[in-house]
Amino acid sequence: MKKKKLSSNMEDYLEAIAVLKKKDGVVRVRDISRVLNVRTSSVTSALNTLSKRGFVSHERYGYVELTKDGGELAQRIQRRHNLLVKFLTSILSIDPKIASEDACKMEHILSPQTFQKLTKFIEFVETCPDGERPDWLQSFDYYFKTGKRRQCKIRKIKQTYSV
Repeated sequence: MKKKKLSSNMEDYLEAIAVLKKKDGVVRVRDISRVLNVRTSSVTSALNTLSKRGFVSHERYGYVELTKDGGELAQRIQRRHNLLVKFLTSILSIDPKIASEDACKMEHILSPQTFQKLTKFIEFVETCPDGERPDWLQSFDYYFKTGKRRQCKIRKIKQTYSV
């Protein structure tokens, strides 16, 4: 039987738990409440849902722990988030705070195919032979700032030699 996909809110809870666990070593309901800016009663309700689905274990007034499945899912969510932040900041030069907020919204709808292609695209750009921002990406930066295109170097070379 295939498990029903979690809502974006439930994914946010898993991600918050993983981040808090890594940062503080332990996770409490009030910590999740603070991070997600929600009431503790909302956290408790979400934890009940996640517990029934097998993603967390939580005793009343105790610590919150991710199960093996919960930890794996939280890790996948974090990878999507980090990839999107990297794309938005490194490729599109978006302010990191805005990029993180946008990534939170986008991470829940990214298909595996898009995630894989975006990962390869970032690897492609980052492994540019000259180690700098590729010319075509610098041209996009210029276009974004000015609304004007630079002449393409390849086209310029072709025009020079086709005389």
